[in-house]
Amino acid sequence: MALGGLRGGMGIVSLILIAGAIVLQFFVVLSGVTNSTPLNKTYFLQADTSTIAGSGRAVSQWTYFYVCGAGNQDCGSPVPGLPIGYAWVGGSAGAPDALVGSHGKDTTSKYYYYMWRFGWVFYLMGLVFTVFAFFTSLLAPCSRLASGISGFITMFALFWFTLAAALMTTVFVKARDRFRDAGLSANVGSYAFGFTWGAWAAMFLATVFLFMGCGAGGRRNDDHVRSSSAKGGNTRFYRRQRSRRSARGSFVDTESQRRVKDEYA
Repeated sequence: MALGGLRGGMGIVSLILIAGAIVLQFFVVLSGVTNSTPLNKTYFLQADTSTIAGSGRAVSQWTYFYVCGAGNQDCGSPVPGLPIGYAWVGGSAGAPDALVGSHGKDTTSKYYYYMWRFGWVFYLMGLVFTVFAFFTSLLAPCSRLASGISGFITMFALFWFTLAAALMTTVFVKARDRFRDAGLSANVGSYAFGFTWGAWAAMFLATVFLFMGCGAGGRRNDDHVRSSSAKGGNTRFYRRQRSRRSARGSFVDTESQRRVKDEYA
């Protein structure tokens, strides 16, 4: 009973953590879609692009699908795997040289183009598998099998999301440094980075709790319960046997006493 309650508690906590991770991931993915908090404050990178010829914005903010202006306003068209150089499609003069290259309509260097393209895909894969993990975790408080399956799915989602978070951090921190090297102010987005790494922490803890819930009440505990039940049953059996033998012994003694009395009578 205690182990079942422990598994149920861990399953519920894991379910809450996974749900929280999904919400945080959607905050990042939907950033720039509407002008509402926290979506209008969520971006990976903010940089001064006022001196870049093809920018058209004093400040550019890179989100999951868009390049936007300050406050995630004046956003461009949504683009999957958005190249960094799409902030200056009209001309790259004045942009940091390390960011400019022949990819993404001759706006982005090979390194930044492919690094974030893979990071973008891994982020989406992490989100999809986290949603799968949430639905399988609905049964985790009730079943060791469901808890174990959910743990493996969450761990699989965590693998892809770890790659996404690592690539996101690498790409946009290095891009910020390149802007600063060129004498342009730039900052990474505290909301996007906080939501991403917060989701990672929630998924990590959920994975640990799911596997702990799967281990609660395992085979050893079941064997212990069976052996305890068997010992209890054997003890009761031996007690019944002893009581029967005692009853038989008292009956034999009584018969012997009667025979002796009859012989002397």
